[in-house]
Amino acid sequence: MSPVARVAAQAKVNLLLRVLAREESGFHSIETVFLRLTLADDVVVRVGDQVHERSLDCAGGAVPSDGLGPTESNLAYRAACAYADATGWPGKFAIELTKDIPVGAGLGGGSADAGAVLRALDALSPAPLGRRLAEVGGKLGADVPFMTLDSPMALAWGRGDRLLPLQVLAARRVVIVIPSFRVPTKEAYAWLANDRGIYESRSAVLSPADLDTWEGVAAVAMNDFEPVVSRRHPEIPGYVESLRSSGALPAMLSGSGSAVFGVFASLEGAEAAARAGASAPRDVTARRITSSTAARVQRVETSP
Repeated sequence: MSPVARVAAQAKVNLLLRVLAREESGFHSIETVFLRLTLADDVVVRVGDQVHERSLDCAGGAVPSDGLGPTESNLAYRAACAYADATGWPGKFAIELTKDIPVGAGLGGGSADAGAVLRALDALSPAPLGRRLAEVGGKLGADVPFMTLDSPMALAWGRGDRLLPLQVLAARRVVIVIPSFRVPTKEAYAWLANDRGIYESRSAVLSPADLDTWEGVAAVAMNDFEPVVSRRHPEIPGYVESLRSSGALPAMLSGSGSAVFGVFASLEGAEAAARAGASAPRDVTARRITSSTAARVQRVETSP
């Protein structure tokens, strides 16, 4: 029999994203507010006697490769290896990954997959890590620690490893504009470093009280990447303005891009915004409506 866990690997948007000092390690400190979306990849993890190797099977979308091969470079696979290294368990695992989150859009798809694998393994483990799961995730990327939490929204500092879950706000509809072009994260950081003399990050000293209403969130919403990505892709401001004019509060770039999102108080407003983009230029591949909420490990079961 093989123990099985299934997790919705939820996308994220950044309601605030400030890029701060670059550390000696080469990584930047950040200050950000993460928000989970119902848009998700599907992750299934199997362990047990009937699993005879470490494997990843991916369907439904592109899996980026960095020269190590699509399996070894995939964050979901690396997350399982990191969990095994940290705990000594499991020796073997099988991951089934079905992609729905667009790749290279700033929606955290790879990090979501990694966080989902870590959560699945911890649910199956004979000695769960619990809160220490975020420490394992922190070695994989700045978004991954948040993806190990159940919280739909959190304030994060450092490399994303210092986390404060926030009060759960009423779920709202989110319209995502997905351009046909991608923005590689490494390039976005290089653009930001090059343009720092032109675009300075605004100071944002936040407390949880600033984020306990959607109006408060909108008042502090900002993204350091938005002006520098917009310089290279002048379509971005048009997407943002289109969402704002349709009633989104806030509307902005997510992560380092290329996706732009808007938060709507009603389904009607979100649907109207999506319809308004139906005649969008060819550089937009889709406008998707999702919601802000969080999902737990859906089930842990045993299968033959």
